[in-house]
Amino acid sequence: MPYHVYILFSPTINQYYIGHSHDLDDRLSRHNNSGSKATKKANDWKIVYTETFDTKTAAFQREMDIKKKKSRKYIETLISSAG
Repeated sequence: MPYHVYILFSPTINQYYIGHSHDLDDRLSRHNNSGSKATKKANDWKIVYTETFDTKTAAFQREMDIKKKKSRKYIETLISSAG
């Protein structure tokens, strides 16, 4: 089962959120319906970037790599490089 690292964006609060999941549709729905403390501030989250991995461990490691950068510019570079 593939796992995905995803980046969400909320225009309302002008903020990104990074996570990982095996079911992107379900996870996005939960983010938009207060299913996460980190994203309950908005309900207009959109997926703006994804990467796919063979294992949950690999996806989690990539999520942490992105988060460790602590850089909006890095996130926006990833998004723009994906086309």
